[in-house]
Amino acid sequence: MKKSILILFTIICSLSCLAQTKLDSIQNLDEVILSDSKLKTFTNTQSVLKITDSVIKKQNALLTHLLNSNTPIYFKENGYGMVSSASFRGTTAQQTAVVWNGININSQLNGQTDFSTVNTGIFDNIDVRSGGGSVLYGSGAIGGSVHLNNEIRYNNENTNYISTSFGSFSTINTTYKGHYSTSKLSVNANVSYLQSENDYDYVDSNRSNLNGAFYSNNFSLNLGYKINDNNILKVYSSFYDGQRHFALQTSTETPSKYKNRDTRNLIEYVVLTDKFTSKLKVAYITENYKYFSNIARDTYTDGDVNSLVLKYDLSYKLGENITINPVIDYTQNSGEGSSINKVKRDVTGFNLLYKHNIGERFLYEITTRQEITNNYNSPLLYSLGLKYSFSDLYTLSINGSKNYRVPTFNDLYWQDGGNLNLKPETSYQVEIGNTFTYKNLDLSLTGYYNDIKDMIRWLPTGTIWMPINTDHVKTYGIETALNVKQSFGENHLSFSSTYAYTVSEDQERETQLIYVPYHKATATLSYNYKRLSAYYQQLYVGEVFTQSDNNKKYNVDAYYLSHFGVDYTFGSNKKFRLGAQVNNIFNHNYQSVLGRFMPGTHFNTYLNFNF
Repeated sequence: MKKSILILFTIICSLSCLAQTKLDSIQNLDEVILSDSKLKTFTNTQSVLKITDSVIKKQNALLTHLLNSNTPIYFKENGYGMVSSASFRGTTAQQTAVVWNGININSQLNGQTDFSTVNTGIFDNIDVRSGGGSVLYGSGAIGGSVHLNNEIRYNNENTNYISTSFGSFSTINTTYKGHYSTSKLSVNANVSYLQSENDYDYVDSNRSNLNGAFYSNNFSLNLGYKINDNNILKVYSSFYDGQRHFALQTSTETPSKYKNRDTRNLIEYVVLTDKFTSKLKVAYITENYKYFSNIARDTYTDGDVNSLVLKYDLSYKLGENITINPVIDYTQNSGEGSSINKVKRDVTGFNLLYKHNIGERFLYEITTRQEITNNYNSPLLYSLGLKYSFSDLYTLSINGSKNYRVPTFNDLYWQDGGNLNLKPETSYQVEIGNTFTYKNLDLSLTGYYNDIKDMIRWLPTGTIWMPINTDHVKTYGIETALNVKQSFGENHLSFSSTYAYTVSEDQERETQLIYVPYHKATATLSYNYKRLSAYYQQLYVGEVFTQSDNNKKYNVDAYYLSHFGVDYTFGSNKKFRLGAQVNNIFNHNYQSVLGRFMPGTHFNTYLNFNF
C-alpha cells in the first residue's frame, strides 16, 4: 500500500510538471469549481434534483425538513429535531448515501446519516441523485444519494450574509456566511447555531413534548488558491458539535441525552490541461458520540471512528467526444467504543469510468468498480447508461447498475451479537427516465425496478440478537418532477412539485416494508413582485405500516401539511430581508413514527442582512 501511495504522488507531481509546460493551451476555468465533478460528468442518465441557495435560505434549518418538503425522499422522525432517517425509493436508511463535497460521510458505526444533525445553512447548494450510485460513491448508494456542496468561486467579491431567526418553542437559529475572493484566492467561512426548547404541545391533547431540547453548532471553512492557471489547491473543513435530549413517549420514562461531535477535513490538488484533469484528494473524517441513559448521571456509552481517505482521479479526453476516467482510492477506518473493541478496516478501490457523446443527441456512459478489503468479499460493481434526445422537447434515458452496502462496524463487531460472516447487500436495478421540456416547463417521469439481496437484519437467535443476511426485497415505482415558470411584467410565478409511488416488498412475506409509504407528493407555489416574495407549500405522505405483517391496526395514518411564507426586501441596496413563516397552517395532528407526535401550527420570523 505504501508503494501505491508513493506511485500516486509521483504521478500527480509529473502531471503537475507537464501542465506547467502547456500554459498557452489551457482552457479558461469556470468561476465555480465543484469538488464533486463526478456528479456532473458521469450522472447524465439518472435524475438529479438541485436545491439552490435561495431555496435553502427560506426553508427550515434542518436537512430533514428541507428534503421532506422538496424531494421524493420519505423521512421518519422520532419527533421534531429528533433522530431522522431516510427511505429513498423504498430502501432503508443505510441505503441512502450522504456525500460531502464528493466524500461519502455515512457513519461507519450504524451505516447511516441522521438528517436532523445536518444544518443546511452552511452549504451553498444541495443535490439529490436518484437511483444506484455505488460505483461513484461507495457503500450505501442503493436508493440514491444526497450531496452537500460548498462552492469555491474566484469572482473578486467580498460579501457577508447574516441571518437570524426566532420561532415557536424558543427556537433560535443564527447563520453567518462570508465570502472573499480575488482572481487567485477564494475564502468561504460559514457558521451556524441552532437551539430549541422544543416543548411543543401535542395537537388534540393536554400532553406536551417532554425532554425534547436540542442545540447544534456548525462551522466550515473552505479555501481555494490558484497556484497558476493549471494548478489549484482547495481545502474544505467542517466541524459539528451537538446535543439532543431524546423526547419521552411517557412521563414515567427516564430522560436521556445524546452528544455527538464530527469533523471533516479535505485537501484537494487539481491539475488542469486541455486534455486531462488530475485530482488528488486526502480526507480525514472523525465521528464521536456519547449516550447518557440518565441525564442526571455522568455515565455514558460511547463510540468513535476515525477515517482516512486517499483518492487519485485522472479524467482524460480522447478527442472532443470521449472521456475516460480511472480512479484509485484507499480508505482506512479505525473504530472503538463501549460495545466494540478496537477494530480497523482497509479498503482499496479501483474505478474505471467512460463516457462517449455520439453527435449532439446521443451519449452512453459505462462505470465499473472493484474493491479489495480485509473484512468482506466485495462484488464487482458496474453501471451502464444511455441517453438520447429525440428533439428539444423530449429526451429518453436508460440506466442499469449493480450496487451494494457493506456491513457496518456494529454489524460485524458488536459485542454479544456481531457477525463476521456477513456478506454485503447487493442490488440490481434498472430505470427509464423521460424528460419533457417546453418553453418554461420541465417535466420528468422515471420508472425504476430494484432487486436487493442479502439485506442485513438484526434478528433474535436464542438469547441474543445478531445481524443476518436474510431479506430479499424488490422495490419498484415511479417518480415525477414538474417545474413551471411564468412572468407577467414584474410579477413572477413559479410552481414545482414531486410525486413518488413506491412499492417495496419483502419477497418472503409478500408484504410492504415498514415505514415506506406507497404515495408521497410535494408542491410549492412561489410569487415575486419587485421586493415582495411569498410561497405556499403542500406536503402529502401516505399511510405506512409499522408491523412486518402489515397489520393495519398499527398503521401510521396518512397526513398532509401546509406551509406559508412571505418576506420583503428593503434598503437602498436591498440589503435587508424581513420574513415570516407559518408551518402546519391547519394544525394537523400527525406523526411519522408510531407514538412520536409532531408539532401543530408553529411560526418562524427571520431577518437576513447582506453587506
